Amino acid sequence: MSVSLDHVSCTVEGMTTIDVSLTLQPGTLSVLLGPTLSGKTSIMRLLAGLDRPTTGRVLVDGVDVTGADVRKRSVAMVYQQFINYPSFTVYENIASPLRVQGKSKAEIDSRVRDAARLLKLEPYLDRTPLQLSGGQQQRTAIARALVKDADLVLLDEPLANLDYKLREELRIELPRIFEASGAIFVYATTEPSEALLLGGNTVCLWHGEVLQMGDTSRVYRQPETLRVAEVFSDPPLNLVGIEKRDGFVQYAGGIRAPASGLYAALADGAYRVGFRAHQLEVASGIKGRHAFAAEVTVTEITGSESYVHLKRDASNWVAVLQGVHDFPPGHHLDAVLDPDNLFVFDAGDRLVAAPTSM
Repeated sequence: MSVSLDHVSCTVEGMTTIDVSLTLQPGTLSVLLGPTLSGKTSIMRLLAGLDRPTTGRVLVDGVDVTGADVRKRSVAMVYQQFINYPSFTVYENIASPLRVQGKSKAEIDSRVRDAARLLKLEPYLDRTPLQLSGGQQQRTAIARALVKDADLVLLDEPLANLDYKLREELRIELPRIFEASGAIFVYATTEPSEALLLGGNTVCLWHGEVLQMGDTSRVYRQPETLRVAEVFSDPPLNLVGIEKRDGFVQYAGGIRAPASGLYAALADGAYRVGFRAHQLEVASGIKGRHAFAAEVTVTEITGSESYVHLKRDASNWVAVLQGVHDFPPGHHLDAVLDPDNLFVFDAGDRLVAAPTSM
């Protein structure tokens, strides 16, 4: 079963909130990546048939199903705000779609217990949702969606309410489930790291518009525009303006250096350079043609990594360093760019140069 949104738009109070076209094929995972209010949930509701578009069509295997009853569609959906039957046990919650489908008692029991094992729910099968933590309730909702064996499975930030350890385990396990099922999976998230872990295809969204869609690793490595690079960067993308002239690069703020690396092939003109936190080298006493004096504003220590926020002239940058680095506010560091390891955007914010490997 393929599902398509054909020139679909939604208008609310005279304002267009969604304007998309996309096609999803069987056996694929598509990650909807974008900040809050970028249109992820709205697209899912259109795919599910919960909402009807203002213009355009929803197609299933080429057949127009716009406005068709959602109950007649082979769809399962899990929201960030978990929804379970409060009077049912966990077992019965998971089993409910299988009972509706008329499955045998043996098949129901087998599939419920398999899902419970995967989602670490085996000790809680006899409890009701009110006896569970929020994370356990969310895992119950995910298990119910998975056992339904629907052709289209929609997951709207389903791991947001889980503890870190379980969230990381499921991020690794879910791609295997997606691949084995043969269904269309659509997964919404605000986190670039989650999109990279899940793989598949990524649909980058901004204010209800599809900015770029394709293989996740390719979209990450080759963002077609500055906006895509910003959506696919966490911490936020660092930026600096440059001007290329006569074999040299002049950075905003005064530093001038030979146009080596990716700069060498650029035509003369003004550009914006973007670089993610891991692409920025930070230390004390670094000497180099692309080194900037910077001042620490905040250091965030996560345990395995440290996020160092820097102020350089009017720019705010962030670098990620392995291990614990407790730099105090006001500490002076050198920030160094590698001309072979950055993104260059033209005056129209289109990508003109990117690293060959990342």
